[in-house]
Amino acid sequence: MIQVSMKDIVEAYALIQPYIMKTPLIYSKPTSDRTGSEVWFKMDNLQSIGAYKIRGAMNNMMSLRGEEVKKGVVAASAGNHSQAVAYGARLRGTSAVVCVPESTPMNKREGALKYGAELVVYGPNYEEAEKKAYEIARETGRKFIHAYESPETIAGQGTVAIECLLEKGDFDAILVPTGGGGLLCGVAIAAKAMNPEIKVYGLQTNTSAPWLKSFHEKRLDNSCPFLPTCADGLEGAITWPNVELALTCVDDIFVVDERTTREGIQWMASKHHFMIEGASATCLGALFEEHEELKGKKVLCLITGGNIDLDKFCNICEETYE
Repeated sequence: MIQVSMKDIVEAYALIQPYIMKTPLIYSKPTSDRTGSEVWFKMDNLQSIGAYKIRGAMNNMMSLRGEEVKKGVVAASAGNHSQAVAYGARLRGTSAVVCVPESTPMNKREGALKYGAELVVYGPNYEEAEKKAYEIARETGRKFIHAYESPETIAGQGTVAIECLLEKGDFDAILVPTGGGGLLCGVAIAAKAMNPEIKVYGLQTNTSAPWLKSFHEKRLDNSCPFLPTCADGLEGAITWPNVELALTCVDDIFVVDERTTREGIQWMASKHHFMIEGASATCLGALFEEHEELKGKKVLCLITGGNIDLDKFCNICEETYE
C-alpha cells in the first residue's frame, strides 16, 4: 500500500507554501438556499495554473535532488497535471516533457507549452499517454512525476485540506472530485487527522465511474462504461494502489449524473461568475441530487479547476435545466 501520513502532508505544506496561492474559502448563499445544506467553496481554480494540481506537482519538484534536477522530469496527464509539472519545472530550474492523450483540450495543451514544457501528444486516452511517458523516462533518465499514484503527489494534494480546516474546522463533509484518487486520498488523510468526525466523499460522473464498484467491492473494477463527459479531468480507468489507500480513510463514493454536472457549471457562472471545469461541478451536482448524507450539513466543496474549454463552457451555459 502507498504510505502517506499527516506528517508527510504537513511537511509538503511547509515546502510548497512559497509557490502556491492560499485560495479563498467562500460561502455560497444561493447554493445553501437551494439545497438546505450550508455550502462552502474552496476556490483552488484560482491557483496560478487554474487548478489544484500545482500542489502535488510542486511537492514533487521541491523534492528533486542533484542528478534528478539535471536530467529533468516527464509526466503524463489528461490536462491540468501537465500544466502543473511544466510550471513547477520552470520554477525548479529543470526541464519537463509532458505526454497528453489526443482528447486533451487545446487550452490545457497550450498551458503546458506556455510554461516551457515539451509537449508529446500520444494515444487516444490517458493510459496510452502514460505508457509513452514511462518509455521516455526509461530512455532519457528523466524522473517520472505521477499525476496521482505517488506519496509526494498525494501529500501535496492533501495540503488543500489543511488550508481549509485551519480556516474553518467544523465542516461535516468534504466533497472531492475524483479521477485517479490522489486528491481524494490526500484530503481524506489530512481531514481525518484534523477532525476524525468529518466525512469525505469522492465524486465521479455516471459517464466514467470505475471508483463506485472498486470502492464498494474492495477490488479493482474498470468494467464500467467510459463515455464522453464534460468532466474530462475525471474520466478513464483507475489503478488499485489509490483505491486500497482510499479504503482506509474515505467514507463513500457518489456518482453524479452528467446532466446535473453540466448544470453545476452553469450555476457557478450564473450565481458566482466563475468558469469551472466539469470535475469541480460534480460537487454542485451531488448537492443538487440531494444525497441524504449531505442534507442539513456544513459541506465543503473543492472547486478543483477552472480550465474549461471556452466553446464547451458556452454550449453548457446555453442549455436549459429544470
